[in-house]
Amino acid sequence: MLEWINYFPAFLLVLTRVTAFFVTLPLFSYRNVPTTFKVGLGFFFALVMALSMDLPVLGIDGSYILLVLKEMMVGLLIGLVAYMILAAIQIAGGFIDFQMGFAIANVIDPQTGIQSPIIGQFFYMFAMLLLLAVNGHHLMLDGIYYSYELISITQAWLPLGDEAVFELILQTVTKMFLIALQLAIPIVGVLFLVDVALGIVARAVPQLNVFVVGLPLKIGVSFITIIFSLTILFTLFYKLFELMLHTMRSLMDLLGGG
Repeated sequence: MLEWINYFPAFLLVLTRVTAFFVTLPLFSYRNVPTTFKVGLGFFFALVMALSMDLPVLGIDGSYILLVLKEMMVGLLIGLVAYMILAAIQIAGGFIDFQMGFAIANVIDPQTGIQSPIIGQFFYMFAMLLLLAVNGHHLMLDGIYYSYELISITQAWLPLGDEAVFELILQTVTKMFLIALQLAIPIVGVLFLVDVALGIVARAVPQLNVFVVGLPLKIGVSFITIIFSLTILFTLFYKLFELMLHTMRSLMDLLGGG
């Protein structure tokens, strides 16, 4: 029992990194997940990790405070990068909503508590179900566990000023918008053709009020296009999950000084 007391400071560092992961990591950080569940899961997951690791004996002093801050930043940064990539789904939904005429009717996302586009929320629900179906949440938990192979618990600093870290963040943001465009382009392209057709009809039949006809027509065409493009969307979602896990691994490698 006395030996475990010597390892208690190191266990607190493990608990800090795990709980920081759960603050920003997709699927685990949502508001509709009870706080008691997140705290309990973080504690028991950190306990299992601590029992399977060779924890160092640390003293609680000034350098220990730096280690706590480092562990907190590791969890927050890696979880935030994962969330940034999945935000491409919400951005794609915003593009589609603007073309459909749904941009004025945003809804409150119960997971984050902020306004989000309707179609983006619809896609995001499918993406989360697919993430659970392919055991993506297990892979994210594996990423938390194996992060200690890349970023040591005794590492006192993070190379945040390294240009490779900034380059990775910029590439992640670029890929986020690129994937959002790939997700939205089938529906947005079809709606553009509908707008062109409505313009031709308005010139050919001036008596027809295209504003009255156009809105329900665009909504109907959008839903039909979404139904036929769900297979492509699911494939892109799967690629998005692979990119998320790869980016998390790359960032941990850079933060570990690799």
